[in-house]
Amino acid sequence: MATRHQARAAVVGLLYAYDLGNEEISKFFEDILEEKKIRNRQREFSAKLFKGTIDNLESIDAEIKKHLKDWSFEDLGKIEKAILRLGAFEIMIDKNDKAVVINEAIELAKELADDKSHQFINGVLDAIKG
Repeated sequence: MATRHQARAAVVGLLYAYDLGNEEISKFFEDILEEKKIRNRQREFSAKLFKGTIDNLESIDAEIKKHLKDWSFEDLGKIEKAILRLGAFEIMIDKNDKAVVINEAIELAKELADDKSHQFINGVLDAIKG
């Protein structure tokens, strides 16, 4: 059975693909989750995260941009942007526990992004208000 961490990792991959211009990725949502053996409650959790992030992308991006100090939003890496978007959605809209969300985002960044990205992601998400 998949964990919430694995579900979040799958959503980061979907958001990454979406950001690359594959806006049709949602048509393959079920197939991708099945391939990763994400089922039942974790599939529902993944669907809520993905759809919620996409549906609220404008407000999520605006909030992230407010907290970028020495970076422009356009210069962020696609994986970092996907992790930030997911974390911001969970904090701002889904109202998940901020400490849990940030910890998950840090772990995802350590697994998927550049070496120091987790520190950057931590700082930006910590500045976002729930």
